[in-house]
Amino acid sequence: MFVGHFAAGFASKRLAPHCSLGVLTTASLLPDLLWPVFLLLKWEHVLIRPGDTAFTPLAFVHYPISHSLLTTLGWAFLAAGFYWMATRYHRGALAVGLLVMSHWLLDAVTHKPDLPLFPGSDICAGLGLWNSAAGTIAVESLIFAAGVSLYARLTKSRGRAGTAGMYSFIAVLLVFYLLNAAGPPPPGVRAIAFAGLAAWLFPLWAAWFDRQRTETRRE
Repeated sequence: MFVGHFAAGFASKRLAPHCSLGVLTTASLLPDLLWPVFLLLKWEHVLIRPGDTAFTPLAFVHYPISHSLLTTLGWAFLAAGFYWMATRYHRGALAVGLLVMSHWLLDAVTHKPDLPLFPGSDICAGLGLWNSAAGTIAVESLIFAAGVSLYARLTKSRGRAGTAGMYSFIAVLLVFYLLNAAGPPPPGVRAIAFAGLAAWLFPLWAAWFDRQRTETRRE
């Protein structure tokens, strides 16, 4: 899943309105933000295998550190703990922890059974929505629209930057999503890893335009 993770970040503004969207987006993407680092270190592995599923040519053959259920739970506790120590904002820490866990749950819907329960586990989860490209796009688009709509109702722009920043962010996400869905396979694993590292720019962008917006309701 791709835009579905961003949708979770947008929607979680309802739970923690004082938490930066940049932090919420980082939490919702965290396993995917860590994954390219582990790819470059060769601790985890992916194969480019066109036709592995209808939606993506990537075969996720080994990623127990970033994406197993147990380690995702660990990342969730670490992220929530660090956020709470930095801010003492309980609802924000709760949102951060839940968002990290939501990543594994959403991936379990789309992936084929390749998400390990723990490092070394022979039991893997995955409902296989990616076996249908049309189904994947339909489900993710609905989730994304719902998340963006909720965020737009919970915040209002202080000026043109808040509006232009949010809508350009959404447009770029959708372009990347469609290119990934319909474009050619990536040229190699290093290209995948460096593209994954570039995804760290999205939370920074989200944090910027979120500062240009204000809450429409109070806790």
